[in-house]
Amino acid sequence: MKKLEILKCMKILVYNSGGGLGDSIQLFDLITSLKEKFGQNNIFYLSAHKNHFNNALMDYNVHINDFKTEISYFGFRLWHFLISKKKLLLKNSIEKFDLIIDLQSKLRNTIILNQIPSKYFYSSTFNFKFCSTSKDYISTKFDNNKILHNLEKLLNDTIIYEKYNIDLIDDKYFKEAKRLLPDNNYIGFSITQGNIYRKKSWPLEKFLNVADKILKKNRKPVFFIEKHNSELINKIKKQIPNALIPELDSNLSGPPLVTALSKRLDKAISIDNGIMHMIGLANIPMIVLFGPTNSKKFSPKIKNINILDSKILYNSKEISKIKEEDVLNLI
Repeated sequence: MKKLEILKCMKILVYNSGGGLGDSIQLFDLITSLKEKFGQNNIFYLSAHKNHFNNALMDYNVHINDFKTEISYFGFRLWHFLISKKKLLLKNSIEKFDLIIDLQSKLRNTIILNQIPSKYFYSSTFNFKFCSTSKDYISTKFDNNKILHNLEKLLNDTIIYEKYNIDLIDDKYFKEAKRLLPDNNYIGFSITQGNIYRKKSWPLEKFLNVADKILKKNRKPVFFIEKHNSELINKIKKQIPNALIPELDSNLSGPPLVTALSKRLDKAISIDNGIMHMIGLANIPMIVLFGPTNSKKFSPKIKNINILDSKILYNSKEISKIKEEDVLNLI
């Protein structure tokens, strides 16, 4: 069998330890590139959190095999080291992976993951010491393209970088987005955080003040708020009656609709959350606000983006330090 045919038949396990939808969306380009090279049926996905491989990903048509496991928070408990190899391989009826890709850098997780037999093992943990072959790997710094370059070195082969194409989203979402936002001059706002354990939210009053000012400049503020968040919706409508909350007027909902609606915007303003990544897939101009979290790691990898990081601007993790003028100057 020729080398190309051998590589095409490789069984690959991708491991990710992040916990939110945004963590998954950040991997779309990497997964798309791997699928293009090795085929959809040969790639398996293992996450530490159940909410990674969910219906939202299926709605985006990012289809890869879910490597199912009964081990909750895989890699985060030392006792996983004792059961991971036997339990996972027996459950999934796979004798050995050709390649395991470790997309995190915690030593404990990597050691546990490495219990699963493989021909090639890739990990940036401990300065790439766990990689099955020693090469001059480059620091990835949260860059999918650099990860692919390192995999090329490991496998001694070429992997073409392929961006995820939002045309894979069902066309019904784009038709609905055009119905909900039929005109121009829309500015999007994403203001709610999913992770409750870090204070990533910019004060609501500041968001509303910015929205009010752009409304006076004949720009139309569009808020991405889920229907059930009635208290927040009432606060927004009370101060800005003309604010648009499109999901209130639609029978559709969910991440694909947010991405489709984002294509109708001139610009979007967001904190660090899952919606930020849904908007980022639309590749529109963005302003993103960061406080305690890492802006280099979590910001969408698009060209037309302005990052307002309180740690850089004001030497503080308090996102509230960012001023309204900082945002308005970028609109």
